[in-house]
Amino acid sequence: MTLPRPSPPPDGPAGPAQASASPGPPPVLVEDHREHRIRRPADLLRCLACIAGVVVLAGLGIVASATADGVETNIVEASRSVPHALLVTARPLALFALLLITVALAIRQLVRRQGRTLAEAVATGVLAGAAVAAANYLLRRRAAGRLYDAITMSKLDVTHLAALDGYLAALVAFAAVLGLGGRQARWRTALWLLICLYAVVNLSASTTTVLSLLISVLIGGAIGLGVRYAAGSIPTRPTAEEIAGALASAGSPVSEMRRVLQTGDATESRRYASVTLGGGRLDVFVYDWDQQAAGLLYRLYRLVRLPRQVSRGAPLSQDRATERLALLSYAAQDAGVPMPRLCALVRSGQEAVVLAYEHHDGPTLADLVIAPTDAQLGRVWDDVLRLHAHRVTHRALTADHILLAAGDQVLLLPPTSGDVAATDLQIRLDRAQLMAELALLVGPDRSADVAMAKIPPDEIISTVPLLQTVALARSTRHALRRRRDVLPALRKRLLTHVPGGEVAPVNLERIRLRTLVTLIASVVAAYLLAGELARDSIPAVLKSADWRWGIAALGLSALTYAGAALSLTGFVTERLSFGLTVLAQLASSFVTLVTPAAVGGAAVNIRYLQRRKIPAAIAAASVGVSQVVAFVLHISLLVIFIALTGTNERNPIKLPAVAYFVIAGLVAIAAAAAALPAGRRLLRARVAPTINQVLPQLLQIAQHPRKLAEGIGGALLLSAAYIGCLAVCVKALGGSIPIASVAVVYLTGSAIGSLVPTPGGLGAIEAALSAGLTAAGMPGAAAVSAVLLYRLLTFWLPVPIGWVALKYLERRQAL
Repeated sequence: MTLPRPSPPPDGPAGPAQASASPGPPPVLVEDHREHRIRRPADLLRCLACIAGVVVLAGLGIVASATADGVETNIVEASRSVPHALLVTARPLALFALLLITVALAIRQLVRRQGRTLAEAVATGVLAGAAVAAANYLLRRRAAGRLYDAITMSKLDVTHLAALDGYLAALVAFAAVLGLGGRQARWRTALWLLICLYAVVNLSASTTTVLSLLISVLIGGAIGLGVRYAAGSIPTRPTAEEIAGALASAGSPVSEMRRVLQTGDATESRRYASVTLGGGRLDVFVYDWDQQAAGLLYRLYRLVRLPRQVSRGAPLSQDRATERLALLSYAAQDAGVPMPRLCALVRSGQEAVVLAYEHHDGPTLADLVIAPTDAQLGRVWDDVLRLHAHRVTHRALTADHILLAAGDQVLLLPPTSGDVAATDLQIRLDRAQLMAELALLVGPDRSADVAMAKIPPDEIISTVPLLQTVALARSTRHALRRRRDVLPALRKRLLTHVPGGEVAPVNLERIRLRTLVTLIASVVAAYLLAGELARDSIPAVLKSADWRWGIAALGLSALTYAGAALSLTGFVTERLSFGLTVLAQLASSFVTLVTPAAVGGAAVNIRYLQRRKIPAAIAAASVGVSQVVAFVLHISLLVIFIALTGTNERNPIKLPAVAYFVIAGLVAIAAAAAALPAGRRLLRARVAPTINQVLPQLLQIAQHPRKLAEGIGGALLLSAAYIGCLAVCVKALGGSIPIASVAVVYLTGSAIGSLVPTPGGLGAIEAALSAGLTAAGMPGAAAVSAVLLYRLLTFWLPVPIGWVALKYLERRQAL
């Protein structure tokens, strides 16, 4: 916030200009960085909306073709009452009218000396026409025949025409680049009236369809708005002189206006450092119409993912947003919280709102070279708690919003979002944000100690569960991604004052991104699996299987749970009940029905160990050790069996050619990620916490050779039982594949299944195992049947048994 007074500007066009804010007052010294072109976020949003509209209309045309046929038939029936001669005359007149308004718009641009914009509009129109021509060519291909029929409505006898209207798309793209808004609204109205007339005439003459017209308009709009966003638009925002005039009309005349360039979230507004006629200083924030949609996609994403009280969504309307900021400022002033006073709230022209605050010199916490003292941190907490006592929240308590002014005074800078009449949850979220931000600044221990000195223990208990990255400010989340140890250490320090050291977790998310991806992947997997089942039904598989081998496969499937139990107990120094541990593994088989394979089982095991009075950190480390050891053994076994398979020249596994390209692509991506500094940082950020958590527990287990052998033996037994179960299922369906080849198929398929975020690897495992057995020489139908039998015994059959085990463990409070 400290703005040094600038030196006298140099002469020339790059320096500040002398201008008068209004005819009477003294001249205003203006230093502005006016952009020649700006990118409006609203253009990008409209472009994406047009693209989504094209996709939706194409889908509706395919799915609801009968309804669309009915609409077209009604239009044709209604047009029969119109004289044919009138239709024949109206078509060229409508086309000529559109051409005429296009020429008029071009002349208008030349008169206004906007030749560059006109050239861009013409080029974009040509591009849209070419894109539609290419789309028409592709729509006539056999693969797109169904969509072509849906767009053209072949019953109307227009299949001899192009599916989409290139001229209409070019015209819409041309107008979109010109941006017929504001004072050009009359031109926009006239253009749309002529487009509607053109559409009605062509529909009446049965030379086009509603779907074709709508898709053509949306394609033109998408291309035009996309080019307009990429190239930028000529700004219509008020100049610094006009802003100074607006401030003077509000009773705050200024003598200087200097632009302060901003980055990050602050780009939603422009900022100026101003000097009043009395020598005071103001921080002026200008909210322009062309930036009102900035960050809207991110806010919508947060609103969908989080409840409204957590998401901190700002109003889309510019007026509502600025009124909210003013209300927060007045509420903070009424609460007696030190904050820069709002001196003026005024509109500048038709498209901007200006907020002027008192300026205070001093560094923010983010600008400090040395760490702030405990006294300064205490004053920050005093101000925030005083704000909360009046049910007002700041919701932007980051280091750059806390100012250390003269006299060691602490000021909270005006928030970009906040709440008046805040709920208890919003107040606790504000406190959690401040704790996390100060932990990044001065360390978790100091942040926790200062907070515990200001907040009663019962309020600490209610705030700790909210220390989740998803609930924090955007800049804080980004910083925590680089310092993943801060938040756990802060929670641990705060929990030292909580009886028992545990608090009830709080779910702040409506839907997790992982859950959404899992849901989409599950739908795709179910679709793929349904296709497989259509060819080989479960009853047919069961009927054709040799049940002497099937009983053996069932026993090997049961043996996998004993191996999983030994793998877990071997990496825990405490003694665990083998029977209860087996039941926990059965319970995880039910949980994996609704979670990815690598997630649900780990969560159940951690919870089970915690119920055995094992601390949460040790429980997570133990499960992590078992997973790391299982991964190492999995890769080792895969290498060994691949080597054994390679020595068997009679039954080599023949991979399809595409598999080699996929493998090469994955290797190239991994090499590129390792070569880039950002990739290495991401890898370290992902791997380092796991190593730091797992390595100490592994070293402790290594001091007990018996436990280590038990854990490794359980992991080997688990893999061996699954390989044996798949091999026996192959035998049950009459296949004859070497055990080494079956092992390679299983190990590869299970690895693919663990990477795909579907419940139990659904769909991916079936496809991978079927392809692997087919590559090993088994007939395709028999391979699919063997895989279905294997999945029936290892995935579907244990589900109801796992549900019974889960309920039993819950009743015994063992889970």
